Amino acid sequence: MGVPKRKSSKQRGRQRRAANVKLVVPALVNCPQCRAMIMPHHMCPECGYYKAREVVATK
Repeated sequence: MGVPKRKSSKQRGRQRRAANVKLVVPALVNCPQCRAMIMPHHMCPECGYYKAREVVATK
């Protein structure tokens, strides 16, 4: 069985593992007021509502 000739550094091992990390797509939900797609726990940029109350007045 092959044996490493030199000790591999921490940085080298971490770089190798970092290449296999999956990027997670942020989840989207429907706004209960206007049905626009928004990130959860964020104010809706379309209608200005958050948790069933108006936070920002929009036209």
